[in-house]
Amino acid sequence: MQPSVKSKGPADAFGRPLLNLRISVTDRCNLRCRYCMPEEEYGWLPREELLSFEEISELAGIFTEVGIEKVRLTGGEPLLRKDLPVLVRMLAQNPRIRDLALTTNGVLLAGQAQALWDAGLHRLTVSLDTLRPDRFLVLTRRDAHAPVLRGIEAARQAGFRALKIDAVVVRGANEDELADLIEFGKRAGAEVRFIEYMDVGGATQWSRSKVVSRAEMLDALSRRYGRIEPVVEDCSAPAERFLLADGTVFGIIASTTTPFCRRCDRSRLTADGIWYLCLYAQKGTDLRKSLRSGATRDEIKSLIVSQWTKRTDRGAEERKDLPSRGVLVGIQQLRQDPHLEMHTRGG
Repeated sequence: MQPSVKSKGPADAFGRPLLNLRISVTDRCNLRCRYCMPEEEYGWLPREELLSFEEISELAGIFTEVGIEKVRLTGGEPLLRKDLPVLVRMLAQNPRIRDLALTTNGVLLAGQAQALWDAGLHRLTVSLDTLRPDRFLVLTRRDAHAPVLRGIEAARQAGFRALKIDAVVVRGANEDELADLIEFGKRAGAEVRFIEYMDVGGATQWSRSKVVSRAEMLDALSRRYGRIEPVVEDCSAPAERFLLADGTVFGIIASTTTPFCRRCDRSRLTADGIWYLCLYAQKGTDLRKSLRSGATRDEIKSLIVSQWTKRTDRGAEERKDLPSRGVLVGIQQLRQDPHLEMHTRGG
């Protein structure tokens, strides 16, 4: 493996740089999407164990000193965290963070978009899997389609131009809306990215039969739009980008059928300070314990570097090669350890 992005920070065992950090600010969510949170009951992280904004900012600062340049705030649903623009402003003051982004389901975005922009957030990604309110209700089990659309419009009005819309494509649920979503993206001034259904922690209803592959998506879209050209880029972004004849660009994140582990430079920090080196990782490093026990910045930096340089994670590639591929983690194990849930460690 060779890294696709040069970095001044440490490289892991396969030469992948430490460059991209995703920070979950809460494990709570106001939707119950069937591909992410299909169960009725969940165990939540104790609130007293969640990192404060000051602790998040401190850890983010330490990470940037060892190479991190990109930070994305996630959840759960990050806009459920009270006063989130305060944290955004704190992070935006760090000159080493050249890309500060946030992923949201958009339900609460209309009321916070302007404050996020004013606080210094650079980019915004909104999850929207369907344009049909009835399907939205089935997929998310919440009647919140209209607020999401209002949130996307509010983001544009606030000033966000590098807006992205993420859609998880599930067979039998929304695979017939690919072109409709691209057309919506054109009207909304947003780049649409389609995501293959992933068998991550929490996806207890996953099966191969529900996965719509990148090849199938491109085939369906080419029947609608004609020739589709790949956009040649040298970057570590998870999405492969494609160009339509009219200049429209869209992306596909094909982590299930075509993993990008060989260029993955991202890791994840949970809301209670556990650092995971891979979305599929079963164990992480407790940075909250180090921080709250009085460890120095240099000691925490050494811990981060030592863990990263030993990193050999290739979770998606290893899953792809399994002869019999089922759910990653069973429901009983998830209930015993909520850190295994994707909504806890962020997408």
